[in-house]
Amino acid sequence: MKLSIIIPAYNEESRLGPMLDAYLDYFLPRYGSEVEVIVAVNGSTDRTDEVASGYAARHPQVQVLVEPRKIGKGGAVIMGFDRAVGDHVGFTDADGATPPAAFDNLVERIGRDGAIIASRWLPGSQVAPGQPLSRRIASRIFNLEVRLLFGLGITDTQCGAKLLSREAWAAVRPVIGVTRWAFDVDLLFQLKRAGYPTKEIPTTWHDVSGSKINVPRASLEMTLAIYRLRLLHSPFSWLVTLYDKTLGVALKSIYRT
Repeated sequence: MKLSIIIPAYNEESRLGPMLDAYLDYFLPRYGSEVEVIVAVNGSTDRTDEVASGYAARHPQVQVLVEPRKIGKGGAVIMGFDRAVGDHVGFTDADGATPPAAFDNLVERIGRDGAIIASRWLPGSQVAPGQPLSRRIASRIFNLEVRLLFGLGITDTQCGAKLLSREAWAAVRPVIGVTRWAFDVDLLFQLKRAGYPTKEIPTTWHDVSGSKINVPRASLEMTLAIYRLRLLHSPFSWLVTLYDKTLGVALKSIYRT
């Protein structure tokens, strides 16, 4: 099989259907039986699993995995990747912000690289409507921190469209953690450590209404998550135990509120 597309989905009953319609209408005529779409539902309390199962009943290329626990985007992606059988495995957000043609552009351009990701910040990217200034500032601050902490020369670690060769995924799978907000950074950092170059290309991205993200809270959680991740891969990894007993406890309290 040529391609596996993983869609992590948490409480996406209203946005998942239109997204699947668009992706299936695009990819099935082009790839036929050479594509599989795996919806990885995690911790949802709405009808996300029912919506996904309806598509699976009508399309043999669609699979649905359901994890009742809240394992986050990273956990859902890993769950999907572990089931996938494609020569290339990728993931994209359930809101449909990345149009199918933009995701297919990753497939066409990955070549011999181990990984390719979409960027909303490279020249030539088309982002509509433009994100609020507060989100753009938060994004650039986060990106600067990632560059300084991990040495990743990447403009957009958080764009939800990424594609890996099966070989690259197999190389990093043993060391990937189920990190709530730092999963994308962890994935790219581990690819770099394993010697697999990551190509970054401009993309088309549409902001889709219905996001449940609280930007100030998410920004704090993302910052704490990447600092914890950096400590794990440093001579000061022992500090993670202290982190988990202090800031980690605070984060768990935030998640419950």
